[in-house]
Amino acid sequence: MESEGNGEKKMSSKPKKGSNIIPLTGAAALLTLAVSLAITAINNRRNSKKKDLRGCNFRVNLSASEILKLADRIIAKSKEVHDAVASVPLDKVTYKNVISPLAELEAQQFPLAQSCVVPKLVSTSDKVRKASAEAEKKIDAHSSSCSKREDVYLVVKAFAAKGEWMGPEARHYVHCLIRDFERNGLNLTATKREEVQRLRAQIDELSFQYVQNLNDDSTYLLFRENELAGVPTEFLKTLEEVENGTFKVTSKSHHVAAVLELCKIGKTRRLVAMAYGKRCANVNLSIMEDLVQVRHKFARLLGYSHYADYALNLRMAKTSSKVLEFLEDLSSSLSNLANKELAVLKELKKQEEGELPFGVEDLLYYVKKVEQQDFDVDFGALKQYFPVNLVLSGIFKIFQDLFGLRFEEIVDADVWHSDVQVFSVFDLSSGELLGYFYLDMYTREGKYGQTCMVSLQNGSVEFSGTRQIPVALLISQLQKDICGISSLLRFSEVVSLFHEFGHVVQHLCNRASFARLSGLRVDPDFVEIPAQVLENWCYESFSLKLISGFHQVFLIKLYILLKMLTLLSYSSIFIQR
Repeated sequence: MESEGNGEKKMSSKPKKGSNIIPLTGAAALLTLAVSLAITAINNRRNSKKKDLRGCNFRVNLSASEILKLADRIIAKSKEVHDAVASVPLDKVTYKNVISPLAELEAQQFPLAQSCVVPKLVSTSDKVRKASAEAEKKIDAHSSSCSKREDVYLVVKAFAAKGEWMGPEARHYVHCLIRDFERNGLNLTATKREEVQRLRAQIDELSFQYVQNLNDDSTYLLFRENELAGVPTEFLKTLEEVENGTFKVTSKSHHVAAVLELCKIGKTRRLVAMAYGKRCANVNLSIMEDLVQVRHKFARLLGYSHYADYALNLRMAKTSSKVLEFLEDLSSSLSNLANKELAVLKELKKQEEGELPFGVEDLLYYVKKVEQQDFDVDFGALKQYFPVNLVLSGIFKIFQDLFGLRFEEIVDADVWHSDVQVFSVFDLSSGELLGYFYLDMYTREGKYGQTCMVSLQNGSVEFSGTRQIPVALLISQLQKDICGISSLLRFSEVVSLFHEFGHVVQHLCNRASFARLSGLRVDPDFVEIPAQVLENWCYESFSLKLISGFHQVFLIKLYILLKMLTLLSYSSIFIQR
């Protein structure tokens, strides 16, 4: 999680007398929000039927049995297309009978596969989440088997040898297909290829088990209120209170980050950090040891010194030696400065906690202390200026203006939880529909515990010339207060939200012709760059005015507007009757 920027200016806990923060910074966004809520209320009375999203093939709210059946259909269709491509004689290969079927299969099946896989991240049903995980395992196993099909590889390679490209993008797509086949050993002898494929299957299974264990982790620690001193009261209210006046702190990142950043009790921070670091250690440690050994054998068979070189072959560095050279050079340049800063942190801990060793669990807490002392920043006061709805409205405004977009909420779309919102995104000048995104903001039981962006449907151009529009999902783990209105964000949460929204816009504005090259499926060295660049807008004064406002003033004005618009909505219903 990103830390608060050192360039922050001090912000007092109370607005200045006569403050016009809302009129200057969020009035338009606030009015838009209130109008949207009122319109939602009216439309919800008029419409009971859920609306399908035009051009979106991602399916919402499938049952456990429907997920497993869909996974079987996906696999059957994929096998049918791959068999057809493999049957093309090597002297008859064309773009239309080899490349186009594979490209269109991927474009059509990706949103269907995500319909099976995504429920394990967001569904409220444990049964559905388990079915989703099972479906993912089956689909991944099939995809892995497809990438090992020598018959398809030979046909694609025969087409590449002809050099009859449809354009540079198609050429790159074909090269990606061949590269993927060869990274699974299809250019090796039969004996080596069989061994590579056996090891690949082991790697996939071990990796799946490792991640699944982390996702299913439900460990927690119990603390009394005095053991959580320094943690804000509003955060304590979100924790489950159990017997004997203790609070449950889980190993989810939003719990861990809050304790490590804010808790004054070193022992508590240490226990939480240790529990987080040891998540699933009893099962995952042996998996990790096996995975290291299997990956090494796999990489050696493919001609690499070790797995690091295999993984880096797709990146700019190409080899692990280049990475180590870069890190050593960076370390020599920064070691002195790092030691000086660490000495400052250790001295702060000595003043506050006495002669205790400085551990990794102390880093976030004392970095924040330094920021508070050196820059006179009161992070508790700062948080009061970032109510979640105003932050979201400001983010929408900034991205609309930056990229010439228009966001419209779809109030009657089918969703998996009442908290989830759905938006259409249009090009402002042409009015063209660019795509959709789902916003799943608030923490709940069983939901994936990290803030992230997930592709639901990649953009592409089908052989017929029609364009498949992209669809995205932004998952966050914000705490929801009453009505979800007064939830306040730490600045690091604002930056994280802005970062992930950058990924959403990157995904929706992509104009690639192939789903394989669309959205976030770019070269791995580049995938984070747009979001990292865009998050820097959070530190600009103009942007801060749009995403901030004192929360009490915000609530009062929002309450007044909602009351007025509620009266209008009832008037509308009365007139219709």
